[in-house]
Amino acid sequence: MATAAYKIIDHTYDCVVVGAGGSGLRATMGCAEAGLKTACITKVFPTRSHTVAAQGGIAASLGNNSPDHWSWHMYDT
Repeated sequence: MATAAYKIIDHTYDCVVVGAGGSGLRATMGCAEAGLKTACITKVFPTRSHTVAAQGGIAASLGNNSPDHWSWHMYDT
């Protein structure tokens, strides 16, 4: 019989949140504030697991440049 290379420890949670981005962390905090035993897991190092690490932005028709139209931004995003 093979043995594990490390000791396995079982954990029990009321709520497990997968993902530590902005929404995941907010969900984790909400569950914890509600009194639930909560875990948040992520596949990447914590300092790279957040919304700020996302590459991208928000496109909007601000009306400060002419010509500009909301439909052009719809096709860009």
